[in-house]
Amino acid sequence: QLVESGGGLVQAGGSLRLSCVASGSISSITAMGWYRQAPGKQREVVAGISTGTTKAYTTYADSVKGRFTISRDNAKNTVYLQMNSLEPEDTAVYYCKADRGRGNVSWGQGTQVTVSS
Repeated sequence: QLVESGGGLVQAGGSLRLSCVASGSISSITAMGWYRQAPGKQREVVAGISTGTTKAYTTYADSVKGRFTISRDNAKNTVYLQMNSLEPEDTAVYYCKADRGRGNVSWGQGTQVTVSS
């Protein structure tokens, strides 16, 4: 199970930090990521992080590089997404995803992020 939190309404240029807490078969998770879906658009990847490695490997969509940072706290089974310099185009429902390999993935319920201009 994945539970996201931290969404809300913020003005352009502001910041938010999203959290995703994982429970259940945590040891089998190899990577986690954040996705977003804006109204009328397809869900897109925002950032990803490895969870089964000593060193955390991260990836970012070009649109958020330099503004967003994904991180993990393995002791808390939590992945974060620090979002800075938010733009109205970042408005979307943000989803957390856990990957256990071989197509075995799970999703959170989503958290709304709204950036006003």
